[in-house]
Amino acid sequence: MSAPTNFRVQHAFQLGLLGGLGVLTAVAIGNAAISLAGIITSIITALFITLGLEPLIQVLQKRVKKRSYAITIVVLGLLSLIATVVLVILPPLISQASTFIVQLPGLLRDFSNLPWIQSADKNLGGAISSALDSTSAYLVDSKNWPNLLGGVVQVGITLFNGVIGAMTVGILTLYFMAALPSIKKVGINLVAKSKRERVSGLVDQVIASIGRYVMGQVVVASINASVVFITMLIAGVEFSVVLAFVDFLLVLVPIIGSMAGWSIVVVVTLASSSLQTAVIVAIFLAVYLQIEAYIIGPKIMTKTVNVPGSLIVVAALAGGSLLGVLGSLLAIPMAATLLLIIREVWVPHQDLK
Repeated sequence: MSAPTNFRVQHAFQLGLLGGLGVLTAVAIGNAAISLAGIITSIITALFITLGLEPLIQVLQKRVKKRSYAITIVVLGLLSLIATVVLVILPPLISQASTFIVQLPGLLRDFSNLPWIQSADKNLGGAISSALDSTSAYLVDSKNWPNLLGGVVQVGITLFNGVIGAMTVGILTLYFMAALPSIKKVGINLVAKSKRERVSGLVDQVIASIGRYVMGQVVVASINASVVFITMLIAGVEFSVVLAFVDFLLVLVPIIGSMAGWSIVVVVTLASSSLQTAVIVAIFLAVYLQIEAYIIGPKIMTKTVNVPGSLIVVAALAGGSLLGVLGSLLAIPMAATLLLIIREVWVPHQDLK
């Protein structure tokens, strides 16, 4: 029986055919990835939320003995929190947002009357005042609001997709919370039996690290939003609830979120209050941002994910560049996971050589 011969490309036609098939395969895989991008994002988001809540579930499970009871308590707590936000925060949020829209033309007009804005406007030949007037006229007309999101139909589609997306993430989160032990067990069983115990310990450390990171980021965002809210109340600035709520959502994004929230707060304060008030608010919040960046944030992150500050910055920026906001959120726990694997696996292996 003769040995099988290796396949060789002998003609230009065969080479072209194989190359074309390779290109078509790559295009098909790319189209499939694009089509599944929404589903993949929902799965990653749900898994991230699940891992963030896992330490809390484990603590409750030790008290109530059954995981199903612990999950029920966590879900009821989340629903209660959402209901509290809707009943307590949403009414003033809607009221202040409506007031902000009504007062927007006046705020833009006051902003354009600031001395340094007028000086810059003269140097630019009236470009700033023209842009502010056009923006004000466009935003005041309610007929233009749907156009900002692509038309009335697009607004409806966007709202519908948002509701469906939120429900999908919620359902997936419930499934992952209930099935996480089974998923972990199946994954560990794929490893050689002699290494399962060690891999199981690493997986537990990764889950705990991600959970602590999520809780830590929520704590940092809550402190930041509280400082903004109290500062706005003391300074007598309007829209304090709206600004604090927006600031909380932005600060959840590492690195750039705090600066983005600070910028929005300062701009709104400058437009709705005196220049002196805006300067005081800007300086006070800038000082707080330094305290958060060098004291509060590092202490919380060091205790939660044990990642050096420089690596946190690099990971967050790289993740944001690759996957946007979701990438920024995932980058730091992924960096912590990589460092954990290096410390627990690679370094001991190198020490044995």
